[in-house]
Amino acid sequence: MQTLTSREFNQDTARAKRAANDGPVFITDRGKRAYVLITNDEYERLTRKPQSIIEALAMPGVEDIDLDSVLPQRRDLPRAAEFD
Repeated sequence: MQTLTSREFNQDTARAKRAANDGPVFITDRGKRAYVLITNDEYERLTRKPQSIIEALAMPGVEDIDLDSVLPQRRDLPRAAEFD
C-alpha cells in the first residue's frame, strides 16, 4: 500500500495509477486519508456479490463477523421436552 498527498497525486497521476496496480493507494488531504485509488478489477471484485455460500465463506474478513449481532434472535425454536 502506498500513500500520496493530494498534491503528489495531482502532480503525478500516472505514478498513482501504476502504484494502484500493486494495491490500494491512499490519498491524503491535510494529513488524513481521504481517498483510496484501486484498479477497476479490484473494485469489481470487492463489489461483486458471492455466487454461492462457499464463495461467501471464502471472502476476506468473514471470520471477523459477529453472527449474534447480525442475525435476528429466534424465539420460536422448538425446545427439548422435559420429563419430570
